[in-house]
Parts: sequence; structure tokens; C-alpha cells
Amino acid sequence: MNVNQSVPPVPPFGQPQPVYPGYHQSSYGGQPGPTVPPVPYGAYNGPVSSYQQTPPQGVSRAPPSSGVPPASTAQTAYTQFGQGDVQNGPSSSVQMQRLPGSQPFGSPLVPAVSQPAVLQSYGPPPTSAQVTAQLAGMQISGAVAPASPPSGLGYGPPTSLASASGSFPNSGLYGSYPQGQAPPLGQGHPGVHPPQRSAVPLASSFTPPASGGPRMPSMTGPPLPGQGFGGPPVSQPNHVSSPPPQALPPGAQMTGPPGPPPPMQSPPQPGYQLQQNGSFGPARGPQPSYGSPYPGAPTFGSQPGPPQPLPPKRLDPDAIPSPQLNELPPQQKTRHRIDPDAIPSPIQVIEDDRNNRGSEPFVTGVRGQVPPLVTTNFLVKDQGNASPRYIRCTSYNIPCTSDMAKQAQVPLAAVIKPLARLPPEEASPYVVDHGESGPLRCNRCKAYMCPFMQFVEGGRRFQCCFCSCVNDVPPHYFQHLDHTGKRVDAYDRPELSLGSYEFLATVDYCKNNKFPSPPAFIFMIDVSYNAIRTGLVRLLCEELKSLLDFLPREGGAEESAVRVGFVTYNKVLHFYNVKSSLAQPQMMVVSDVADVFVPLLDGFLVNVSESRAVITSLLDQIPEMFADTRETETVFAPVIQAGMEALKAAECAGKLFLFHTSLPIAEAPGKLKNRDDRKLINTDKEKTLFQPQTGTYQTLAKECVAQGCCVDLFLFPNQYVDVATLSVVPQLTGGSVYKYACFQVENDQERFLRDLRRDVQKIVGFDSVMRVRTSTGIRAVDFFGAFYMSNTTDVELAGLDEDKTVTVEFKHDDRLNEESGALLQCALLYTSCAGQRRLRIHNLALNCCTQLADLYRNCETDTLINYMAKFAYRGVLSSPVKTVRDALITQCAQILACYRKNCASPSSAGQLILPECMKLLPVYLNCVLKSDVLQPGAEVTTDDRAYVRQLVTTMDVAETNVFFYPRLLPLTKSPIESTAEPPAVRASEERLSNGDIYLLENGLNLFLWVGASVQQGVVQSLFSVASFSQITSGLSVLPVLDNPLSKKVRGLIDSLRAQRSRYMKLIVVKQEDKLEMLFKHFLVEDKSLSGGASYVDFLCHMHKEIRQLLS
Repeated sequence: MNVNQSVPPVPPFGQPQPVYPGYHQSSYGGQPGPTVPPVPYGAYNGPVSSYQQTPPQGVSRAPPSSGVPPASTAQTAYTQFGQGDVQNGPSSSVQMQRLPGSQPFGSPLVPAVSQPAVLQSYGPPPTSAQVTAQLAGMQISGAVAPASPPSGLGYGPPTSLASASGSFPNSGLYGSYPQGQAPPLGQGHPGVHPPQRSAVPLASSFTPPASGGPRMPSMTGPPLPGQGFGGPPVSQPNHVSSPPPQALPPGAQMTGPPGPPPPMQSPPQPGYQLQQNGSFGPARGPQPSYGSPYPGAPTFGSQPGPPQPLPPKRLDPDAIPSPQLNELPPQQKTRHRIDPDAIPSPIQVIEDDRNNRGSEPFVTGVRGQVPPLVTTNFLVKDQGNASPRYIRCTSYNIPCTSDMAKQAQVPLAAVIKPLARLPPEEASPYVVDHGESGPLRCNRCKAYMCPFMQFVEGGRRFQCCFCSCVNDVPPHYFQHLDHTGKRVDAYDRPELSLGSYEFLATVDYCKNNKFPSPPAFIFMIDVSYNAIRTGLVRLLCEELKSLLDFLPREGGAEESAVRVGFVTYNKVLHFYNVKSSLAQPQMMVVSDVADVFVPLLDGFLVNVSESRAVITSLLDQIPEMFADTRETETVFAPVIQAGMEALKAAECAGKLFLFHTSLPIAEAPGKLKNRDDRKLINTDKEKTLFQPQTGTYQTLAKECVAQGCCVDLFLFPNQYVDVATLSVVPQLTGGSVYKYACFQVENDQERFLRDLRRDVQKIVGFDSVMRVRTSTGIRAVDFFGAFYMSNTTDVELAGLDEDKTVTVEFKHDDRLNEESGALLQCALLYTSCAGQRRLRIHNLALNCCTQLADLYRNCETDTLINYMAKFAYRGVLSSPVKTVRDALITQCAQILACYRKNCASPSSAGQLILPECMKLLPVYLNCVLKSDVLQPGAEVTTDDRAYVRQLVTTMDVAETNVFFYPRLLPLTKSPIESTAEPPAVRASEERLSNGDIYLLENGLNLFLWVGASVQQGVVQSLFSVASFSQITSGLSVLPVLDNPLSKKVRGLIDSLRAQRSRYMKLIVVKQEDKLEMLFKHFLVEDKSLSGGASYVDFLCHMHKEIRQLLS
């Protein structure tokens, strides 16, 4: 089709687009471009009516605190609960306020939380009177400079804050700290409210927990400075309530959002003292000499909202009181611990991001905006930059120089998912056909035409935005420019107006200069004794009969173009001729496994609809043919070799589906021995457990990639099968590994069949090559994922499916320019399932900064953790696990210490200060450190570790987020008629009430935990038994009962499964049951059995590391 003739699609092109005053229109560098006429097309950032209210994106929004996306929209006021009854964190009843779109970029705003947060110092020991007041009046504000006080509250002198933990539990890894170092923090009562990723942070005040949490011993006496006046103390953990408009300091004017108030010089009045969000430790008084965090940096802030009633009290999630042990009076030493509600909560951050950013579309027209969190449901409008579903970055504002990048230690990386599946409301990338001339590219760097290319000389030439080379525009592509220098057909051409699109490739982009044939699928089935005995072969053959009707097809095609073939094997291989003209299938045996060949060409790969009868007959016969087999030995490498040779003979790319049960010990290439040895754990030789035991498989994988042969491996082991070696070919060819240990048909068939169906049906790009180009100044230096690289730039994938990501790290090779920013272009060349050769292009523009604060304000913690986990999981192949863990901790400490040193207001060393959008870095990093790969418990097998290591390598950001910090959902708290997902609670045992039922999911596992004192009616409604004791522990299917609760819980389980790329098998766990140990392994905020620190302990450890770096 010729794009010029098509009617311009309505949403992306020609539609008016949001304008953000202060962002000048046509040029990306922020230089004023000529203004654009209202017709016929809006300028790139032209005015749009429907999004007038969006804030200047990338400006007003405080940097995302990392975490999972927000869930519920309404925030309810917090009420007090009895013991064992925990609510998901205090939340403010006031809705977050956004800045009006008309706020000019440079105007002063109240500094937001993204500014350096102030932390409280561990000062001299408090007097006993101060101890009473300790937790009484802490206030945190998003401002660096003191913001306007809420009406009726003055500022009080600093109160020193204690949190008592008598002894610091030694968590194996992190022991107790010498006095004078980090505060000893105990493991308290984990709090349940989610951290906020606020759009506009406002001040909020906090006081000690009223109930449920640890309390200070009560002392009588007159109120101290810093204590409330009467009524319940206030708290809004990390929620923002704005000071009322009338309480502005003298001199501030109410025009738009208020500017920072003048430094305080008035005498202190009793009341609450301000403190910055993101800070921990005893509160400090306002410091008159520090007006704004760093001179010249734009500050981002909040808009005053209406006064509101104060909810009941809880400690602020951002202020950890923690004095030294010897500062506490003796009677307090053992009675208190840190209230875990006082440290940043992932749940709160997710919840807040959902509330603040889930309601309006994310429009990609502005350079360098940080997208909503992966846990937030949001719509994307492509207006020139690729959707975050395709590319997410660790930071959207990258340092201009390599020195600055080295100083900050924040890795610059992008997690790219080129074929990501989009929600139905978003259009797939448009396909552009330029005919025989093919897509237009830069002559020098070969970048593809994109919205950032600059047309010059009246449209006759264009300047490449990546390498600055000036190229001629071919006559057939010529178009006049409007008075802004933009082509008049820009909105008719996807490649000039969208971030993501596809080109049809010409024959020059094809192997051997000829168009490819449609791909083929070959099913290779282990028919050894183990596979037959478990019923696997019969189950699989039965399923394939119907599954073959659902092979992937292109667009509106009536049937799939994919051809299929069948092989069975044990010590030898059996090929089947299923040609449509045969009455019965024919079997041919290849017993020379040392030098495998394909015994037939015609009739091996067939069209399903033509050979339907013969295929059905074969699938009926296979289980009978091998029913009495006694053969226990299997081969493995020759099976892959045979499949690859078959594709080579047919001159097509394709995929092998291997169903395998045991360690391949039969005499053949790729024969393996059992080398499982738990004694190597925690030694220098531990890395050998993750390395393949022979080089055969790497060589084989290389041949597969050259042929476009992708391998998906389904394993059904009863014992050690050496996943580290068997997964080499799937890993290097872009395939997947699925593992079903101790497979039993009755328990595991649902999971296996669902995984198989999805794997066969999903969209795959075959015989793919991906290259990431960057503008001058940075370049791609490192790649993580399931692929093969024969040079330093091309990522080769025999197959790339919609779930796979490639993670790319960038380094500086020159200075970047703040005006022009940095550009990435990911180009993927692939063959579609219909055999069409295509190029998929994704473009992304990032900002560049000379101030470290801008880097820290635009980071995405979830993407950072995704990168760090992959980096660490690759590290275990070559370094001892302890070295890898230490390197992670050191890097995290350096990132946070650099922020503390360069961006935070001066404050005592006793304070732990976290950047607003990285406040979850410690909790998430601790989850990575405690994962099975880096710190295995006694029950984790070597195969499990190799399996998880390989899985995480290709995960996207949403998958690593829930994998490392699982979701814990209480089921009986929300109203039965509500269909919404219940709000999650923090992953800690202290959150579990024994009168409730909880679902826990991490993308691979799904648990239903039942408390011992759950109501009898609930047990009856869900399990159809009379009492708790009659529930079968380990149950994997809930009975289908006709009552609201049963329908709700089963519906919720189905919806959780639908969100994940792998089917999660349900396990019912009863409180105090032996299975509960397995369940508790996923409560990641607690101390783990394998020696992993609790969240509170780890935060103390990080604080100690940061202080050492700063001193």
C-alpha cells in the first residue's frame, strides 16, 4: 500500500496535540521555533483540547518513586484497627493536586519531594522529657526550604526522635553496628500502606502509631514543644496534604503555585516541625541558610489544596526514628522497634502512582518524560516517541558527561521489548511500504527515517539526527516544507510522526537475496519410560490434535501459513511422514545419533488442514506404539541437530518444541553426567553450577541461529537434569524454557497445557537481527537477554516472541548536549509468521542534564532493578556469588551516597536520605539479594537456580517487579460485590491476620493462604467443607461453587493468571502447616531462612555503607 494514499489514521496523525507552555514547539532542544498555524496539522506539540489539564509532562511530576503501579483510585481516610487487623496504610482523604498546564517552565515552584530530602540527625542523647515527645511531632514536607505551615500549626524546635530496638537482630549477612554508626533498627511491625509516587508532593505531618504498632511508654507531664495541641495526633504516611492557601508566609503571592517561602526568621512557635520527604532519623529544625537545594536548579512543587481533617496517627513512612541504643532509658530498650510503617512502602508508591497517573493517557510527544509505573494501567498515545510498553529506561535524563555518570553510578540502560503485545485499545504499529526502493536511511550511519530527522533546503535534503550527515531526499519521497520547516505530509507518514512503526523489507534484507518461506514448527517428543509412565505423552498427543488449529496467523488470514512436523525419540530418533496423500503415517528410524540426517523431505513438514487425518492418526498411535517401552536413556543434542537440519533442508526458519524428561546419558554428542554438588555452594567453585558442562551446546546453538531455528524446551524432570547445560540452546536462540518438576498429570496438566497453548499461539519474529543506534555521545556497550551475538553490534535471534526483552547498557563516548538531548533507535529485522520480511523501528528521545539532581529526579527504580538483577545473574557465571552480592550493595550505596553528597541539603551524617524516585531501591535490591540465585535456601535445587537465572534474563520490567516483590492481596476485607482487585498489603508476615485469607503471586507461583481462625462461613463458601481443619493443604483447584465469595476469588485468580506470561499453579496453604515455610519464602520484607536480611535490617546496613562512603 502507498502510505500517501491512505486516509490518515485518526488518532496518531493529524490530531491536535498537547501543548505545554514553556516547552517551545517545533524544536526538541527547547529553543523557540517559529509558531505554527492552527491548520491543517497541529504542530508537534500543538494545542489539544482534550488534554488541556495535563501538567507540563516531565516537569511538574515528581520523579517516580520506584515501585509497582498504583491500584485503587479512591483514597479513603484511615481508621484505627484492632490487633491482627491491618489496613493497607493510612491514606489521605485529599486527592493529589496537579499543576495547571499553564505553569511556565522556569517559574519558581515549591520544591518537591524530588529534591534532596533532609534527614534527621542522631544528636546528643535525649532527655527523658524529650523521649516522650520523640515520636510526637514529626513533619515531612516535600520542600527543601521550609514550606508554608498548615494553618494553626507553628514550627517547633527540633525534637529528637527515638525508635527503640533493644538488640539488633543479627541477620547473618548484616550484623549489629558499632555504636556511633548507623542506628540499630529492629524488625518491627511492617506497615501496610503503600509509598507515594506523588504528582506534586505537599507537606504532610506525622506522629507515632496510635494502635497496632509499637508504642512509647506513656509518661505524664505538660505537652512539650513539638507535641500536638489536642485531639488525635496526625499522620499521613507519605501522603500529601497541602497547607491551606491562606497560611502563606508573608511576601508570598498567590499567582499560580506559590514560590518557595522566604527563609524562616521568626521565633519558633510550638507545633510541628517540617521535614523533607524521603528523610529518616530525628527531625531537624528549619535551616535558615539553605533556601533551595542547589542554586539555579528549577524546583518543582506543590499547589496548595483545601484544608482537611487530619486522619488518625501513624509514623511517617519517610522518617525512621532511630537513636543509638545507649540513648534510650533502660525501660525502653527492649520494648520498641522501628515501626515498619515508617519506612518507604512499595505498596503505597504503587497505589499513589495508580491514583495520580492511571486516569489520563500517557502522551509520548514530549522528550524525556518518565512514564507511569509498570503496575499502573494507563493508555499510551504515540506522538513521536516509542511507548513505554516497548522501551523503558533506567533514567530519562542522562548526564552530559561520562565523569558525571561515573560519579552517580546510575547505570544508563534501556529494557527493550520490540514485539510487545499492546492492549486492544492501542493500535499496532502501522506498516509502511516504500515499494522496491525500501525504507529511507541515512547514508552514513544507516539509521532509518524517523520523526527526529531534520529536513533542509526546502525538503530536498535531510540531516540525520544520529550522526548529523546531510543526505539527499529521493525524488519519489520529496515533499515541500511548511513555514516551520516541517514537511506538509508529516502527519500522513507514520515514520515522520510516530515513535514506533514497521517497514516492509525489500529483497536486499533477506537471506541469500530471496524472500523467505513461511516458518515451520517441529514437535519433538521424548518417548522414554519416564515420559510414558507419567502419562505425559498421551496428554500431549491428545492436546496437539486441537492445538494445531491455533497456530499463529497473520492479520485476517483464514488459516496459518506455518507448517508442522513430528519427531519422537529416546536413544534413537523417529521421523514421521504425514503427507496428505497417505492413508497412514509412516515412521522412519535414525539410529546413528552421532551423525544425524533427515531421512525424508517430502511429507515431513506439512500444512495442517491438508494432512489433518494423517496427523490425527499419528497422534492416536504414538502413545500406543511406545506404551510398553522399557527404554530409560535419552539423547538430547542430536534431537536439536535433526530439527535444525530439517529446517535447513526445507529452506525455512522455524521453531522446535522439545518435550524432555531426563539427563541425556545415552552415548551421543552432548552426553551429560550428573554433576550436581550442593557442597560447592558458597565456595569459589559455585559458579561452575551455572556454567554448561560441555561446549557442544554452544556450537549447536550457533548453527541454529544461522538457520533461524529457535528452540523452546519443556522439561519434566524427576531429578537433576542439568538445566544450566540443557537451556544453552533455548537461551542463545531466543527460545524459552518451561520446567515441571515431578510432573503428575492430575496436578500439573492444567499448567503445562496452558503454557503450551500460549507458547504455540504467541506472535514470534523469526530469523531476527536487532540493532540499537544512538545519537553522538553515547553508544550501546552491553546486552542482556536470550540471543546470540557474532559481533559487537548485532543482536541475533533465531526467534523473538512478544514476551522477550533485550536489555541494553549505554556508555558515554563524548560529551552530550543539553539542548539536543540523546536519541535511541531500535531496529528489528524479522520474518513474520506469514513469511513476510519486516523492519520494526522504535525511537526514543531522552533529555540530558548537567545537574545530578535532574538525573535523580528522572530515574525509574523498577527498570534499574531489572537491569541490576540481570547484571548480577550474569555475574554468577564468572564470579563467586558473594562477590556479586557485594558489588550490588556497593553500587546501590554509591548511587545513594552521591545523591546525599551532591543533591541533598546539608544535614547530619546520622540521617538517611533517599531520592524520592529511588526510595524503594533498598527494599527491591534486598529482594534481589535474597533471591534463590544469589542466596539459596536449603530446599532450592541447583536446577531451580539455573532455571530462575535464565528466566530473569529475558523478563520485562513488570515481570521482574512482581517476581522480586510479590503481590499479597487480602480477600475478605473488600466488599464481596466489588469486582476490583483488592488493595495489596506489604509482603511481610506481620501483615497476615489469622482471621483472613490472602492470595500471593509473583508471576510464577500463586498461593492461597488461609488463616487458622477464618470464619466458618468463609471456609464453607470457598472450600465446601465445614471447618478449617478439613481444608486439604496443597489443594491446587478451588471447587466451583455458586456463591458470591467463591465466584469473586476464582475470578480474581483467573484475572491474575491472565496478566502473566506463564500459568501460575495455585497452592492452598493453611496457617501453621508444613507448606507454610514455602509460602513465607515469598514474604520478602522479613528475614529469610537462608540468611537474607529483613527490609529494616537492610536499610540500616545501606545507611552504614553510605555513611562509610561519605566519611
